[in-house]
Amino acid sequence: MSSQLKPGTTAPGFSLQDASGSTVSLSDFSGRNVVVYFYPKAATPGCTTEACDFRDSLGSLKKGGYEVVGISPDSPEELSSFIEDQGLTFPLLSDDGAQVAREWGAWGAKTVSGKETEGVLRSTFVLDSEGRVTHAAYSVAPTGHVAQLRETLGVS
Repeated sequence: MSSQLKPGTTAPGFSLQDASGSTVSLSDFSGRNVVVYFYPKAATPGCTTEACDFRDSLGSLKKGGYEVVGISPDSPEELSSFIEDQGLTFPLLSDDGAQVAREWGAWGAKTVSGKETEGVLRSTFVLDSEGRVTHAAYSVAPTGHVAQLRETLGVS
């Protein structure tokens, strides 16, 4: 597993394609607080639950001063379908090859259906307006995670 990010460190930059094929960079969020979350696969049950929780909490997160962006190894086309099917209203980015996930420590060994494998670890990071990590959570559960994050951030 790659090295995990700790609060106080500067998050590694990235430039990735969104669902429409446009490039989105971490620097685009400069001056704003942002929640960056990594998930394994669009349109799977756990990832759908998590994405819909972020969608349903987006208003309160934005009111609290936070933007949201999701990252997975899915192609822009897969992301576009996922966004449309679930009515998602925040950007999803394609980390083809999971290089950014590795740089953020969101890649490693996990057990899926009783089999040990390597892949994206469901992880969430909160960055301040200068790109420093203020909160890092690795291997989070898809259900209830966003509510717990909102509580941590003091966002209702």
